[in-house]
Amino acid sequence: MIIRTQLEERETRILSKHATLSMNSKGREKEEKQCDIRPCFQRDRDRILYSKSFRRLKDKTQVFLSPEGDHYRTRMTHTLEVSQNARTIAKALMLNEDLTEAIALGHDLGHTPFGHAGERALNAVCPDGFRHNEQSLRIVEKLENYGQGMNLTWEVRDGILNHEMNLTPSTLEGKVVRLSDKIAYMHHDMDDAVRGGIITEEEVPDDISRVLGHTSGEWLDTFIHDIVANSLDQDDIKMSPEVNDAFFKLRTFMFDRVYTNPIAKGQEGKVEEMIKILYQYYLEHIEKLPDYLQNMLEEGETRERIVCDYVSSMTDRYSIAVFEEVYIPHTWGVL
Repeated sequence: MIIRTQLEERETRILSKHATLSMNSKGREKEEKQCDIRPCFQRDRDRILYSKSFRRLKDKTQVFLSPEGDHYRTRMTHTLEVSQNARTIAKALMLNEDLTEAIALGHDLGHTPFGHAGERALNAVCPDGFRHNEQSLRIVEKLENYGQGMNLTWEVRDGILNHEMNLTPSTLEGKVVRLSDKIAYMHHDMDDAVRGGIITEEEVPDDISRVLGHTSGEWLDTFIHDIVANSLDQDDIKMSPEVNDAFFKLRTFMFDRVYTNPIAKGQEGKVEEMIKILYQYYLEHIEKLPDYLQNMLEEGETRERIVCDYVSSMTDRYSIAVFEEVYIPHTWGVL
């Protein structure tokens, strides 16, 4: 018996009846030989982890643009914290950890440089709009590996696409990631905001603190324990009414005091204009795009779509470097 088969059979013995079993996956768009060691979701996790799109997350903004200091979160550290939260919950609920981790690691691959500021800019100029969850799916299905995609399983792709709060994943593992994403960013964004002098934990309203705790660490502990307690042996992932209400109050508080804070967000207008300018530049200089994107143009993709693909893939640092190269005059001289 091959190792993969043993692992798949072990899932049937130990996982919850509500878990997604690897052997029951709906499969991949392109049929391929299975690995003799790794079940399909573990294989997907590995493909995401080794992708260029994942590595670029280390230089993409989470909340604070180009912060000075080594300890502020980036899009990659956010992703790792989402993965850790999600695996903790999935393990406690006896769900499929490999599927959970694959969705978590892939959920933000489509984020633009400079986080939601870049997303707003591309959404404003691209005729089809831009939403990072849809771009994450496009990356794993089509863009990664020079236009070949990753050929991930249906369940992982479903979870990546539907990780936003207004959407519903088809698996419990996807629902775990959707909630883990939100509790992760509220935890670490408050931590970063306190570090940056934007706010203090004492400013959180008492009606929230009484339910969730008085520090961002206590919030995270409360959320995870509450989700596990209220989802155990259930065919859904949910919080108690009291914690769910405090969650949305905290989310509103964070948007009011951190995510729209003029000190923390004072540079975002510049970023949005820069991204729009780069988008227009590549529309007019399509020949400067990588060959695989130009090939997609020949296959029927629109200029606007592939330019959006390229600009959104940039890291913060690279987008600034390109902008400076194209639009900032350089000194000149001869010996």
